[in-house]
Amino acid sequence: MNNERVIELEEVAIRFSGDSGDGMQLTGTLFSDAAALIGNDISTFPDYPSEIRAPQGTVGGVSGFQVQFGQKQVTTPGDYAHVLIAMNPAAIKANARFMNPGGTIIYDSDSFTEKNLQKAGYKTDDPFSESNLNDYRIISVPISSLTREGLKDFGLDNKSILRSKNMFALGLICWMFNRPLDYIEEFIRSKFGKKPVVADSNIKVLHDGYNYGISLQHMTPSYIVHPADITPGTYRNVNGNYATAWGFIAAAEKAGLELFLGSYPITPATDILTALSERKDLGVKTFQAEDEISGIASAIGAAFAGDLAITTTSGPGLALKSEAIGLAVMAELPLVIVNVQRGGPSTGLPTKTEQSDLMQALYGRNGESPVVVIAAGTPSDCFYYAYKAAKIALERMVPVILLTDGFLGNGSEPFRIPKLSDLPDITPRFAKDAASFKAYERDENVLARQWAFPGMAGFEHRIGGLEKNELGTASHDPENHEKNTFIREEKVQRVVDMVPDLEVCGDEDGEVLAVGWGGTYGHIISAVRDLRKEGKDVSLAHFNYIKPLPKNTAEVFSRFKKIIVCELNRGQFASYLRDKMPGFTYHQLNKVKGLPFTVVEIKIAIEKLLEE
Repeated sequence: MNNERVIELEEVAIRFSGDSGDGMQLTGTLFSDAAALIGNDISTFPDYPSEIRAPQGTVGGVSGFQVQFGQKQVTTPGDYAHVLIAMNPAAIKANARFMNPGGTIIYDSDSFTEKNLQKAGYKTDDPFSESNLNDYRIISVPISSLTREGLKDFGLDNKSILRSKNMFALGLICWMFNRPLDYIEEFIRSKFGKKPVVADSNIKVLHDGYNYGISLQHMTPSYIVHPADITPGTYRNVNGNYATAWGFIAAAEKAGLELFLGSYPITPATDILTALSERKDLGVKTFQAEDEISGIASAIGAAFAGDLAITTTSGPGLALKSEAIGLAVMAELPLVIVNVQRGGPSTGLPTKTEQSDLMQALYGRNGESPVVVIAAGTPSDCFYYAYKAAKIALERMVPVILLTDGFLGNGSEPFRIPKLSDLPDITPRFAKDAASFKAYERDENVLARQWAFPGMAGFEHRIGGLEKNELGTASHDPENHEKNTFIREEKVQRVVDMVPDLEVCGDEDGEVLAVGWGGTYGHIISAVRDLRKEGKDVSLAHFNYIKPLPKNTAEVFSRFKKIIVCELNRGQFASYLRDKMPGFTYHQLNKVKGLPFTVVEIKIAIEKLLEE
């Protein structure tokens, strides 16, 4: 290889894009795993079409997968792609605006027919000029016909052959970025172990794509992205949904309890149910209910029976679970509700990300129904906040809502697997003295009741959705109801002693404080770091604990002249802060497009605020 054509880069964003049936998600995942195994830090963004069966070749049916990998810390999948692999014209149409200026576009020339151009909405036979992409390095590769040629002796039908064209594209990209093929080959042989011809054909095409790259040296160099300097340990590339599942498994093990999940499948939360259903070997019990209400009702029953009980959903399902969450609040049972947020309202945008359920999590129930609300910030964070949600629920006898989102749930990053011994202890609030037991007698410090469940002789008590007195007997006394209403709220507020202080990334005081919560962390911290390198006076305070807020929130806010709250909704957290932290002016940056922020968007908003 001509070494003059090898370029070293710090980080690169690659976007794989095509029809839903083109295998772009698998292609992106395999490349990401190969990059992670070499030691690059990575962040991924799978972008699925909202329609289950959108017409083939249309923009609505485009499926994309973007990965950014580098030799330094990577906190986002990248605003814009340096390289786009486009399997059809619709992929060009859908992704033109997400290309880095001067980037490279590799496209399957066999699919750029007059019919496909029309399906994609192009009016001419030059989609690149029509999409203002003339200043990009555009490389035509007959991927489909080369795949057919490579597999002509395998005895496969045309449809089966074309299913392998994504492997040709993957092999080509692996050549461009000097990724070894060993891991990918191992995955293919494992996945298709019972179908040797399928495994062999995919591996053949993978190598064909890699070898074809050598002939492209006159058109494009190859690139090297060296491994990142990361903390030693055992790592695994994990998405947020699987990290969430593992966090609950760890919590159940640490608490010495069985884990029960009662859920109804819903995009984008279903993978948590899938991940936990695979772990019967660890004593995990999963119940796929017939609807959302049955899912949470079964989890409440499991909590009453002494399990670490969880239920998972997305926005529409959280709405359906609202009455049952009220029951868990009234019964004061340890329950964790995971909401992987998606675009709304109603059934909204099932495959797109948003932070639109915060108000629903805080207030979306009848009566006074306070619950603890926390939010994960990165895919690997989901492990730790699932663990923390379980710890809070079990130690304080209170329902906890854990908010993630589609970006976190589907996106992935390297996860350093912790030792169970390094995780904090979880001590469930088991009832101990049957002689003095009263179902709703409270610890005077944290106001939590004791946990007694069937099988504990001498601890029999009544439970249900009606108001209670201290013994657990139903009570219609108005004074008792008001007293307990205040107690339930105060019990949630006292969870603040389990909440770490709010940390500031950057200077402890200054001109502008960027504020975010949940899954926007990666993009906001990237923007703040870029601006600080440019000498701008900006810091970040990112919230993972929403209710209760960290004790020092007001003190942190008071040290900055301006506060800008960045969130993927119309300003729900900003409104909440105005209610709970009055006396400050909250500027807003909002986006409701079913997409995460870009770093550029955040930088522009902060720079504008600095100039005012």
